[in-house]
Order: sequence, then C-alpha cells, then structure tokens
Amino acid sequence: MTDTSDTIFASYTDPIPSLRFDLQIIPIKQDGENYLYFQDQYGYAPGDFAVPQSAQNIFSLFDGQRSVEDIMEFTGHGITEEQILEYVQFLDRNALLHSVYFKQHAQKTELHYERSDTHRSITAGLAYPNDAGEMTHFLNEAFEKLPKSSPTPTAKALYAPHIDLRVGMSSYVKAFSSIRNLKPKRVVMLATSHYSGMHPDIYEGSPFVISRKDFEMVNGTVKADHEALEMIADRLSDDEEKYGVTFQDRAHRIEHSIEQHLLFINHLWKHDFTMIPILVGGLDELFYKADGFQGQQVENFSSLLQEFFANDEDTFFLISGDLAHIGKKFGDQKPAKDLFEEVRTFDNKFMKAGATGSHWNLLSLMSEKYDPYRICGYPPLLSFLKTMPDRSGEILTYDIWDEAERESGVSFGSILYS
Repeated sequence: MTDTSDTIFASYTDPIPSLRFDLQIIPIKQDGENYLYFQDQYGYAPGDFAVPQSAQNIFSLFDGQRSVEDIMEFTGHGITEEQILEYVQFLDRNALLHSVYFKQHAQKTELHYERSDTHRSITAGLAYPNDAGEMTHFLNEAFEKLPKSSPTPTAKALYAPHIDLRVGMSSYVKAFSSIRNLKPKRVVMLATSHYSGMHPDIYEGSPFVISRKDFEMVNGTVKADHEALEMIADRLSDDEEKYGVTFQDRAHRIEHSIEQHLLFINHLWKHDFTMIPILVGGLDELFYKADGFQGQQVENFSSLLQEFFANDEDTFFLISGDLAHIGKKFGDQKPAKDLFEEVRTFDNKFMKAGATGSHWNLLSLMSEKYDPYRICGYPPLLSFLKTMPDRSGEILTYDIWDEAERESGVSFGSILYS
C-alpha cells in the first residue's frame, strides 16, 4: 500500500476518524481463535486483513467524535496514549478509517487503474488457482468429469453466469463446452456492472462502460481490440451521452463479471482473438418509460453494435449475467429457501423470454413488478437482444446456489444463440 506518512492520522487531541461505513466486518474462526475479517467491496484495503475479535471493543469507540485522550478513559491500566495512536495509525495505513489518508489513497488507486493499459485479475487465487499450470489442471479436470454440451459450429452468442466457480462449475462446463470449437477473431463482451452505481458522479447517464485495457488473467492475457474500439469512439465523437457510453473505466477495476468468462475461453480457444469489454449498468428506467432518454441511449448504442458486429462472421458475443439474488443478504425479510419456488417460476419465464430473442418479451416480464428478484443479468441480456433481435436461443442450464448459512441464494443459467 502506498505510504503518505504526512497524511496518516497523528493527533492525540483531534477526533479519530471513524471506521469506513462501507466495510463489511465478518466474524471468522481460524486455528481456534476468533477474528474480525474486513471485506472491502471497493478493494482499497488489503484483501486478507483481519484483527482479533477483542478489537471490537475499541472499534466501537471510533465514532468520529472521540480523540486518543478521550479513549484513554475507557482503557485498562498499562495502555498508553502512544499505543492507542499506533493502533489508529495501523488501521489508517490499511485504509480502514474514513480519513484524509484514505481519501488520497482511494483517489490514487482509481487514477492508477484508469491510466494503466492492463486490467489485472481481481479474482485469481480466490475461487480458482493463481498459477497457470494449476489452473489448466483445475479446468481440465472439470471438463473431463462434468457433463458437456455438443459443440455448436453455428453459435453466435452465449449468455452464461459469472457466479463463483466453486458454485457454478457444472453450469460453466455445460455452457462453454458448446462453443469450444469456435475460432472467432473478436469477442464483444456485454457484462453486468455491479459497481458503477458506486460512482454516480461518473456514471449517471452512462449505462455502458467500455474499457480499452488488455485483461491479464491467470491463464493468459486477452488483448483489447483497439482498432474496433477506436471505430466505436470515432462514431461516438463528442456525443457519448446520446449513446449512454463512457470510456472512463473505473467500474472495471474491481469487477468480476468479465473475468469469469475469459478464464474459460482462454482455456478452450487456442487461437488469437481480441475483445471489446463492455459493462452494462442498471437499466431500471426502462421499466417506467421504455422509449425515454435511457431507452433512446440503449437503442442508439445497440444499433451501433448491430451495424459494426452483428453480421460479422469473425465476431462472437458473450453475455455475462446471473439471475435472482434473494434472501437476507440481499434485503429480503424471508430466508431464500422460502422464496425458491416462486423464484424458479420467475426465472423460467426470464430464461424463456431471453431465448425467444425478443427484447420486448424480456422487458415486459421485468417491468411487471420492477425486477422483484434483482436479476443482474437483465441489463446485458436486454442489450444483446436489442443488438441482435429475433435470434432465438437454447436454454442449456439452470441452477440455484443455496447459501444456507446466510439464508440467501443466487440463481443462474445459460442460453446459447445460434
């Protein structure tokens, strides 16, 4: 982590910055000891940061009002002001406090990514090996043991999940084995953007976020199609708002939805190919007025993609999206298991609507109750159906991950378009 010592908190009398409100603190047990694990969805803090659970007592005092001297009143004998300040500085250096240092660190992190030519994997070593040889063995074993689809030489697009590989490997194998013999020169990736909503100042009015970066994965780097990207940029000219597009790619930094697909095509395809990486943010405005401003943006950008790539034999479309997100973790009052039956019914309608090739069928379904099950695959799939209208598909897989310990669940499936 970059150290800017002059901005690290260093006062005994000023209020200690509060803990960041956007951190998720998860109790864990390791080697018989209890710890608090800090999960930072923005990726600013170290990914493996944990402290003893006993630290919960002092964390509760970091309310943005109390100083080191104030906290001394709550500590036992033998604890010094210096020790408390050292601990505060330790947390500050690890980007856990809402401090001056944190704000500078966060800005530097984002600018460094935006200026880089490469997107480095943020999922490697979490759900799959962080070693090329081990990754090849890992995927080879999956494709040998799990049911596969027959190769489809006429395939033009694949809608597939981006769920954790440990949960959805059977769906991945069945989906991606159907395209294993293809040799497209270009992949247009339309993927869920989970994080663009965290930067409303950048992405309000820009649902399509395009990156010019090469994606560096464990099993190989997928290069951006710079020629095609410049062709898109030239068409947009100075009117990106009309198309709902931005090339400011901050939303890609911690996004996993593209990475999961790249692992599989890197593994299956041995030829050279390039990619156009596009994240698609929320398209909820279409529920209320399909032909409104956002609807026109979707129409304009999908028409552009259609003109450039829909009839190009060397281009393949990958659409990355999961289905329902239900249960306590996602804000429902009921545990996920109590919702599975109704979710399966709705998911079945969603998948069938997607397979008809009609964006109107999909939008009509999603608009009935305004996306009641938080289907993150809706924006990229709708965008694809607008780009390649009336192209029917075959439903290959459907499954639900029952995360019982958190009373939550995520459903996912795949559709092949030929």
